[in-house]
Amino acid sequence: MRVAFIGLGVMGYPMAGYLSKFGHDVTVYNRTASKAGSWCEKFGGQSAVTPALAAIDAEIVFSCVGNDDDVREVLLGSDGVLTSIASGSIIVDHTTASATVAREVAAAAAAKSVGFLDAPVSGGQAGAENGQLAVMVGGSRDDFDRAAPIIDCYAKAITHIGPVGAGQLAKMVNQICIAGVVQGLAEGLHFAKKAGLDPAVVIESISKGAAQSWQMENRWQTMVNDEFEFGFAVDWMRKDLAITLNEAAENGANLELTRLVDQFYKEVQDLGGKRWDTSSLIARLK
Repeated sequence: MRVAFIGLGVMGYPMAGYLSKFGHDVTVYNRTASKAGSWCEKFGGQSAVTPALAAIDAEIVFSCVGNDDDVREVLLGSDGVLTSIASGSIIVDHTTASATVAREVAAAAAAKSVGFLDAPVSGGQAGAENGQLAVMVGGSRDDFDRAAPIIDCYAKAITHIGPVGAGQLAKMVNQICIAGVVQGLAEGLHFAKKAGLDPAVVIESISKGAAQSWQMENRWQTMVNDEFEFGFAVDWMRKDLAITLNEAAENGANLELTRLVDQFYKEVQDLGGKRWDTSSLIARLK
């Protein structure tokens, strides 16, 4: 299939690579053109100088950028995808953004007979690099059924959540749950050390029971060793939590723990940890 991929960050770069590896004809666009050039050297395909040019012949256009404003720029802007994409094509936006911007783009796309799916992902950089992302999708079932086999190139699970915006709302649930789990793990490891216990022995025991989590399995050792220069940055987590808290203010959800953990992440930023992994919550306890 002829596809385009807009945004070659730590997630988009390997995701677009999997599309090429599975035999699709991929055109990429990235704000920093040199990164698009290096992607083409590694995976083949071609690059374009604007999102509009990347989208001209694409049957599906994928995007994975930073925030709502970036989504608007690359999809709705004067050089954006919707200025050139053919009717009958589909836009799949993997950005973690607001449900509001998803509905805004969907309406603009529908006016041009273009499908739209909001499809944020979970699994982080490692999940993208290993083709093992979980994808939460909002949009029509027909568009989902057409796009899912292509998304499957870099996914281990693809779930149709509901109408446009539902994918973003599900990602908010994901981030709410992660925030609480990481804070609990941070406090548990902090308590273990204060109590004179060997964290490795404790984790070996409790990870076989109800306390087990992905965060525990993959982050406990780096947390104990104060290693945070990797993974999903605190700045990005706070961006996601701000979207979530704004949505909660609209729908009336009571997110007491999420609001508290968001402030804990602000303390981590103040410690100089803006680009640290989200597991760095433990740093503020020391």
